[in-house]
Amino acid sequence: MRDRPRRTAGARTERGTVLPSPVVILSVLAVAFAAVAFVVTTGDEPAERVVDQASSSESSTSSPATSEEPSTDATEQQKKKQQKKKPPPVQRGQVPVVVFNNTGITGLAGQVSGRATEVGWDVVAADNWYGTVPATTVYHGPQMKRAANQLALDLGVERVLPAIESMSNDRLTLILTGQLD
Repeated sequence: MRDRPRRTAGARTERGTVLPSPVVILSVLAVAFAAVAFVVTTGDEPAERVVDQASSSESSTSSPATSEEPSTDATEQQKKKQQKKKPPPVQRGQVPVVVFNNTGITGLAGQVSGRATEVGWDVVAADNWYGTVPATTVYHGPQMKRAANQLALDLGVERVLPAIESMSNDRLTLILTGQLD
């Protein structure tokens, strides 16, 4: 007779595999789909494109393009229009800037004034600010928004707002509430 395995109470002799729980299976599938999506969406071309609303309204009122014109000509024409409409770059040396320190850090306004001067800004004053400002901010007059955005970009400031009543509208005002990165 063949030897049969002995059975003890509650013991199984069958061998098998335990399947992972549905959560583990779904997690593995999610990671796999994410990897596939990453590979599929990576490419050399930028994902963003500039949409010019003025040119789209002009194109809707103009005569439709003939089928003989290649689409690249239309794209090149749009690029030329966009290049023509771009305002001239901000002349940093022609824009006066005032820097105020609203922290307990001694000399911070002078330090940041030096950084602004190094990149070409015309810093006309540095002093302390007495008041409450929630975050480091570049304030600008009505015609100086582009210059304010450029100064904020140059110094790593995230907040740009119109000047308040007590500020001059003919210069940019930078109020520091902490160290700049």
